[in-house]
Amino acid sequence: MAFLIVLIAIIAILIVLFVSWFFTMKANGKCPLCAIKRFTMPRKITMDISEEPDYDNGVAQTPPMGWSSWNTFRNHIDQDLIMETAQAMVDSGLADAGYKFVNLDDCWQSSLRDSDGKLQGDLGTFSRGIPQLIKDINSLGLKVGLYSSNGTHTCEDLPASLGKEDLDAKTLASWGCEFFKYDFCHSRPISGDCPAIEKIELNRVDDEEQFNSKLVLKPEDAQFTGRARIINLSSLQSGKAIGYINHGAGSASFEFNSLPQGEYAMTIVFAKTFSRHESYAQVNVNGKIHEVFFPYGKGFSDTGRVQIIISLIGGTNKITLQNPVATVADSSYIQYKRMGYALKNATKLWAEYTKTPEKPIVFSICEWGTACPWDWGSKAGNMWRTTHDIFANWTSIMTIYKFSIKHYKSTSAGHWNDPDMLEVGNGKLTEDENRAHFSLWCMMASPLMLGNDIRKFVDGSNKAVEGNSTLKIVTNKHLIAIDQDSLGKAAKKLSTVSGVDILARPLANGDTALCLFNKANGTKSIKYDLGKLADDEYLELKKSGSYQVHNLWTDERTTDSVITATLPKHSVKVYRIKAE
Repeated sequence: MAFLIVLIAIIAILIVLFVSWFFTMKANGKCPLCAIKRFTMPRKITMDISEEPDYDNGVAQTPPMGWSSWNTFRNHIDQDLIMETAQAMVDSGLADAGYKFVNLDDCWQSSLRDSDGKLQGDLGTFSRGIPQLIKDINSLGLKVGLYSSNGTHTCEDLPASLGKEDLDAKTLASWGCEFFKYDFCHSRPISGDCPAIEKIELNRVDDEEQFNSKLVLKPEDAQFTGRARIINLSSLQSGKAIGYINHGAGSASFEFNSLPQGEYAMTIVFAKTFSRHESYAQVNVNGKIHEVFFPYGKGFSDTGRVQIIISLIGGTNKITLQNPVATVADSSYIQYKRMGYALKNATKLWAEYTKTPEKPIVFSICEWGTACPWDWGSKAGNMWRTTHDIFANWTSIMTIYKFSIKHYKSTSAGHWNDPDMLEVGNGKLTEDENRAHFSLWCMMASPLMLGNDIRKFVDGSNKAVEGNSTLKIVTNKHLIAIDQDSLGKAAKKLSTVSGVDILARPLANGDTALCLFNKANGTKSIKYDLGKLADDEYLELKKSGSYQVHNLWTDERTTDSVITATLPKHSVKVYRIKAE
């Protein structure tokens, strides 16, 4: 009985708090129903990005291949280890097989930014400096990737790039970095909240003779969409403000042609309300988005002001105020797109400044799949993590595979689902499990980033170690050709028969890659009619009475219409199928 009384009391308190919050929002000119989306559908992007162009920087037209320091070395890396690894990539034949990136994950950077606020390498473990390290690795014919996080600090609590996207992008570009992994630790989501706006003032700043060119835009001058509208606020001098543009509720636009072309200070006068976080708005000026963050807290006056510098054109200008952030997914999209385009701009500017060929940076979005990046990643970067981190055990690999295979439609040239780095050769994975892991990643058109100590692939004479099973797996040229196929379509799971997943992906020359994957804990036998592949429109395989069948692990070639296979537990058979 006492428990029931306590429960009822808690529910009553929550109801009172909710009602209080609801009416406080409305009193301050905000849409409470719009704000509820962040709780009811946090992983869903609500912004309409259908007209946004795909992210195109000309690289990663096939899934990137290379090595990353994290899986084996974590925070114990230094310049000597990285150079030894780069040399081993060349000497072992990995570079010739297509593995070109040497990626330094977390812990390459100092906890101190330099006197100009720029990132710099750890002053002890990377004492020669990151630019010199990149030059040395480039001289081996390899490329270098670096790492930061979409937050105040990286996952190892070192300086990250939130709020410093442009500066850090320019630094990376000036060093010659060609891959950038952007993590999600210490992330601070953008608020969907937006204060009521009393007015906008525009003042010319780039021409002293016309300094008096100015304009005041008032709520009654605006055109509204959605729930946005004029509200009455007695605390304001004018008594009126633009409200209900929080959490994607609507927008307010102004069109005018009374100002000459030039640079203007735009002052946004807003109503102060007590808050524990920054609020946010986007100012769209003739198609260019400016982000505005309003300070939290409450001062001694009822209004505050923020300023940005904007460019107006000759003739009619249009300024739109909005806050499209309704969910955490909306926030992630905006923040990752911000860094992606900062990287694109930085490499172009650096090439123009130095009069050298541009070195675009592959942008790897690593927000762990928390905001369904397969829905928006192609608009913001080159690749995106589908899940949390991988570990060197079968359960982890299986969990990631089962989740990632569902999103096969999201891939295309330049845009890839990333089920995380390879654990081939790590932990206690069996030979069959290592082959299966590598095969599944190739079938899914995944980036192939080795995560082991590849120095073990060469002996003291810097020759590839003959018979190294891990090296043989990750350099299988037939599987790599599947992964790197220029069509860029990932495998689709066609069916599951007695614990065996049947996966297939279309290839650029009209062939089909077929994978039989035994997930079960015992041996399975299967007979598969190849004619079924031609029945699936996604594969576009020609119907034929018989097919050329190339076993990509044994290199055996046959002609048949049916495949009969026996698969030990956790093993695969992968074939390239061509219609006769």
